[in-house]
Amino acid sequence: MSTIIAFKDVHKYFGKKKVLRGISFEIEEGSVAVVMGPSGTGKSTVIKLMVGLIKPTKGKVIVEGMDVGSLDQEGLLELRKKIGFAFQFGALFDSMTIYDNVAFPLREHTTLSKKEIDHEVKKAIELVGLKPDEVLHLYPDELSGGMQKRAAIARTIILKPDIILYDEPTSGLDPIASDLISRLIVKLQRELGTTSVVISHDIKESFKIADQMIMLYDGKVLAAREPEFFRKTDNPIIRKFIDGIAEL
Repeated sequence: MSTIIAFKDVHKYFGKKKVLRGISFEIEEGSVAVVMGPSGTGKSTVIKLMVGLIKPTKGKVIVEGMDVGSLDQEGLLELRKKIGFAFQFGALFDSMTIYDNVAFPLREHTTLSKKEIDHEVKKAIELVGLKPDEVLHLYPDELSGGMQKRAAIARTIILKPDIILYDEPTSGLDPIASDLISRLIVKLQRELGTTSVVISHDIKESFKIADQMIMLYDGKVLAAREPEFFRKTDNPIIRKFIDGIAEL
C-alpha cells in the first residue's frame, strides 16, 4: 500500500501557544488510523490541517501527493471533494428528512437525475445498515443517536470520498451502538476501499478498528504504531492513557 497522508515535522502555533511541536507520521491508503491522546494535545488541529482549514506554522502536510499548505482556494476545493467528514454529533439538518439530508451532497455537487439520486441514496442507507423504507421519510430527531450517526455517515460516503475523517464517532453512544459504528467503519474500509482517520477517546472501540494508532502527547507524536504495540508497551504515559488511570 502507498502513503496517502503524511505529516512531515509539522508545527502549529496559535500566537504563543504551541499546539503541535514537530509531529511526523504516515497513513497508508485503505487503512484505518486512529488518532488519540489526552484532551488538548492537538487531535482536532491534525484534522484541520489535513483539509487545509488551517496551515502549518512549519513543516508539510501531504494528502494524496499534494502539499495542503501550499494549495490555493481552487486546489483546496478539489482536495475536499475527495474527503468526507463524519462529525461528532452527526451534523444532520434538523429541518430535512433523512432522504433530503443524504441526497444533499448529490444535489449540490452533481447533475444526477432524481432517479439516479434515489438509487444512490437507497444504496448508501443500506450500506450503513439502515432500511430505506423505515428511515428515509423521518427527520433526524425521530431516530436514535446511533441511527443518526449512521445516516450522517451515509451522507458522508454518498460522494464516494477517498478519505473519511471521523470525529469521535462513538461519543455519547451506548456499547451496542458504539460496536455497530465500529463495525461500520471497518465495513466501509473493506467494501469501498476508503482510508479512515478516526479521532477517538474510546480505547476499546479503537482497538477493534485500527490498523495503526497515533498517540499525541504534549504536542508531539508519542507513538505511531500497530495496535499490538499499544497493548504491550510499558511506556508509562501510554499505559496510563490506555488503562484509563487519572493523575490526581
